[in-house]
Amino acid sequence: MTKITPPVSDKGSHRKPGQDALDRPLVKRFYEEVTVVEEGGKHHIRLDGKTVRTPAREELCVARSALAEKICEEWRAQGEFVNPQTMPLTQLANTAIDGVSPKMEEVVEATLNYAGSDLLCYRADQPESLADLQREGWDPVLTWLKATYGAEFILGTGVMYVAQPEMSIAKIRALLETYDPPTLSAVHVMTTLTGSLFLALAVAEDHISMDQAWHAAHIDEDWQFSRWGSDADAEIRREKRFKEMQAAADFLYLARRG
Repeated sequence: MTKITPPVSDKGSHRKPGQDALDRPLVKRFYEEVTVVEEGGKHHIRLDGKTVRTPAREELCVARSALAEKICEEWRAQGEFVNPQTMPLTQLANTAIDGVSPKMEEVVEATLNYAGSDLLCYRADQPESLADLQREGWDPVLTWLKATYGAEFILGTGVMYVAQPEMSIAKIRALLETYDPPTLSAVHVMTTLTGSLFLALAVAEDHISMDQAWHAAHIDEDWQFSRWGSDADAEIRREKRFKEMQAAADFLYLARRG
């Protein structure tokens, strides 16, 4: 099973646990009816009455009925072939069951690594227009972390590493450790896509919306695009990451409240 590790540079350059299974050749659709069966406080997905299994052969089941129904809709929408890439909620459920649940501590540590070098802590000193946009978009999230969790972080300029207070890191760790596998899965995905654990936490804790987090994560990129333009390949990559971000936010909402 693929180990979760933070990307080195490009936002979104991550592989989720169980990703290797998603890279296999597509199989033909082999079922007609998709249903949900509630057993033992969980909602299990059934294909023609048979249990759906994750890549690690665990039962595909979730706690919330609304999430189970949305996963069923993905299976019902498949055509001649079953394409996992068109089933983001199923993928995230598989990740939570196979890749996160059995190794929560490891995933917490991998996610927490971002707190030591979070996007929001590295600022431009010039030009002033970019620095202003960063302050406007990022300072409120850092202020919220300090006020709500007592976690205060040090700002730096450029790319020089800034060591963060151990106490603040510990506060973020404590928050991550309260999350169940589905929530932690979604937070990890949003963190890798944005390069910011702090933005992902702000979404998870209903401080900002997914759209606000996405915009904040791309302040630098949007500023550059406004001056020098973008290219088609960059726009395609960004649209793909945005859809993954949307899926993670939807999964988070449905897993916690659906």
